[in-house]
Order: sequence, then C-alpha cells, then structure tokens
Amino acid sequence: MAGGAMAENMCNQKLLPVFHITGGEGWINDPNGLVEFHGEYHVFFQYYPHDCKWGPMHWGHVKSRDLTHWERLPIALYPDENEDGCFSGSAVVWEGKLWLLYTGFKQNEGGETVRQLQCLASSDDGIHFVKHGVVIGEKELPADYCPWDFRDPKVFRRGGMFYCIVAAKKRGAGGRILLFESEDLFRWKFVVDLFERDGKGFMIECPDIRDDMGLLLYSEQFYPADGNKFLNVHSSLYCFGELTLPRGYRAEGEGEIVDYGFDFYAPQTFPNTPVMIGWLNMWDRTNPFEKYGFAGQLTVPRRLIRKGNRLLQQPVYDGVPVRTEKDFSILSDHLLVGAVKVQAKGLSEFSVCLRKSDEYVTLFERRGDVWIFDRSKSGMPISGAEKDADSLAGIRRMPYEDIEQTEIEIVSDLFSLEIFVNGISLSSVICPPTDADRLDLRISAGSCIYTRYQMK
Repeated sequence: MAGGAMAENMCNQKLLPVFHITGGEGWINDPNGLVEFHGEYHVFFQYYPHDCKWGPMHWGHVKSRDLTHWERLPIALYPDENEDGCFSGSAVVWEGKLWLLYTGFKQNEGGETVRQLQCLASSDDGIHFVKHGVVIGEKELPADYCPWDFRDPKVFRRGGMFYCIVAAKKRGAGGRILLFESEDLFRWKFVVDLFERDGKGFMIECPDIRDDMGLLLYSEQFYPADGNKFLNVHSSLYCFGELTLPRGYRAEGEGEIVDYGFDFYAPQTFPNTPVMIGWLNMWDRTNPFEKYGFAGQLTVPRRLIRKGNRLLQQPVYDGVPVRTEKDFSILSDHLLVGAVKVQAKGLSEFSVCLRKSDEYVTLFERRGDVWIFDRSKSGMPISGAEKDADSLAGIRRMPYEDIEQTEIEIVSDLFSLEIFVNGISLSSVICPPTDADRLDLRISAGSCIYTRYQMK
C-alpha cells in the first residue's frame, strides 16, 4: 500500500492497543535499547513508519515514568547514505550521555555482499542522536565469521570496561554469540565465542545478558520443536550460567523456552532493573491489524525472578482493583482493557472464556497436565508458516504444575492476551471486535480469590 493510501486508511479506521507500545502507525518489531535515563524508562524499537510491512528499519522511541503510560518521542535513528537500515541494538549511559550501539545494515548486491556492522550514536538529551559510524567492523570480526550475519549488539559494563555480545554466524556453520570489549565504546576488540559451538537453529538473534542473575537470553531462527515447546517458526530461549573472561559462558543446562504463546520474540531487559520486554508478534504471520494502520506491538513489561534454574515473570502495570470475589465456582465479568488475577488453593479445574461475544471467544483452561490456550474463534484469523497440528488449530499448550497455591494473571489489551501461571507465560495476539468483552470463569478449588484491575 502506498504511503498516502495507508495514511488515509489509518485516518478512517485507526485503532491501537491502549497500553502496549506500538509505533502509532506502520510496522514495529524487536525492542531495542531498553535503558533508564534522567529518571525515565526509555524503550526503542525496530520501526518502519511508512507501511504495515517490514521495510528499511528506523529506531522508534518512547519513554515512561511508570512502565505503563508511554510518551511517543521523535524517531531516534534513520537510514541514510551509509546504511540501508538501522537494525537492533542496545543502549548505555556514560559520561552523562545516552549511547546507542546498533547494527548498520547495507544491502549492497545481496547474499554474501550484505554487510551488518556495529555502529554507535549518542545523545545529550536522550532524544536527538548523532551517529558516529562503524565501531565494530570487518577488521574486528574474526575471519571465520560472516559479516553478512552479524547483528544485534547488547552492551554492558563490568569492572570499568564496556563489553557487548553480538549474534553471529560462523562460515559454513550455525549461529553463535561473540563477545567484544572496549574502554571507550569506539575501539573494540574480539574476546571470545561464548559457547564455541553452533546453536540448534539457523541463526541466533538479539542476545541479552544479565550478570546480576547469571541470565542469558537469546532468540533463534528455525529452532527445532520439542513436544509442546518451540512450535513457532522462531523461538526465544534463556539459560543460566556464568560469563568468565576470557573463557566464555558456561551454561548450567540447555536453553529453555521463555514464553509458550504464539507471539513472543527478541526479548530485552533494562540494564539496572530486571524488567524484560519482548516483541508481541511473530515473523511470517498474516496481519489482521493492517486495517487499523499498524503492525506489531511490544509485550507488557515483565519483572524477572530467578528460582533455581527457572525464569519466572511478573507483569508490570499500573492498575487499581475494581472488583473482588471470593470462593465461587462460576463467575461472569467484562474484560476488554485491564487485568485479572485468580489466586487458588487446591485447584482441580479451571476454564475461562475471554473476549467473548455471541460469535467470538478465546479459551484458556486446564486439561489434565497441560494448560490449553485456544484462539481458533478469537476473531479475524491469524495464520503463519507453522504447519503442526496445534498451530493450524489455533492452540498452544503450557505445562500444568500440581502445587498447593496457583496464581493466574491475565493481562488484556484490545488485541492481545498475556497469561501468567505461577510466573510461566503464554502471550498471543488476537483480533476480535471491541464489543467482545465478556469473561466467563469456571473453577473448582479449595478456596479462590478473583480480582479485576483497571489501568490507571
């Protein structure tokens, strides 16, 4: 669709998520540069403002004081004569400035002539940025790695030095994560290949590391399915371990799935706060939201907790309780934009119909040892590259834990549902009409409390 035609279409039908980050119009994907600067949370994201399809990447930009209400800021990075796109990256505060380390993409003649090199930009006010060009180029990249698959730098500090991990691909092999170091953000040198082995998928993307938790996050293209896990065409994973210099990263186990839903990818965290945001979408999917003038949104922020070698997530939002019920078996309510929390002891049965009308419904329920999420009747159909039976049926499954206390939290916006059961998440977009807002809940438990929250 031409830019002018799209603008007219958006003017007539524009409808956006209420508290999830979008570009306002056009396409967004990966969250980038999560950082705290001058007392505010800043989030950047991959952005193409001129169409509802992926195009030359810009960096969109929002900020917030409470992680719920976001102020849209001017585009931070634009493609120019030196780069055909500004791909994903990260941010760091240094000497009173906000610095962005990102991948500069150059198409050239395609194939192995593509160049993905790491570039630097800075800002005094956190809004207007000056580019400083390539700082990790082909001469810093070891010769046996591909400069056409080298992207998504995550910068962090340790012991007075800057480090960054970058997704890479070894020539004739698979995805890797490389570590570089610098004293000043401008001059970098290679340190180590974190794992010294290929990933299981085609290419690793968007790595993130947290020394305070021993956590490594990363995403992989075409990661192989494993039962009910990793069914999406691309997947996000985590593992715990230790980054030891200069030896690399020693993981304490295999990579585990971050989110069980249809729509979650490329998560990133704030450097000083264990809060994560991901892309609430998936590659190679149909986009029913184009009629509203947008494509893509980011997840609600999630506070991260390590429990042994498990990563637990708690949604972060500014909500006020507006309804509470105790010890019931059947409950009806309305939920369009907001959240509900169910706390139950001795749970044996649970089934909730969400965004329900006479025609539409999204189902989440326990069946034996799994939780079932079913969006097959949720509204306008959404399909993708996945061909397994569950994907074709609109179903995702998440393991059920038979424990005494169960807490279920459901965060709802106009076009998404994010479900958390004892800290395990399942996130998916849906596209029902706005008048589909009924909630019908059936539960069997020793005791239970239901609370609905309205966003402030």
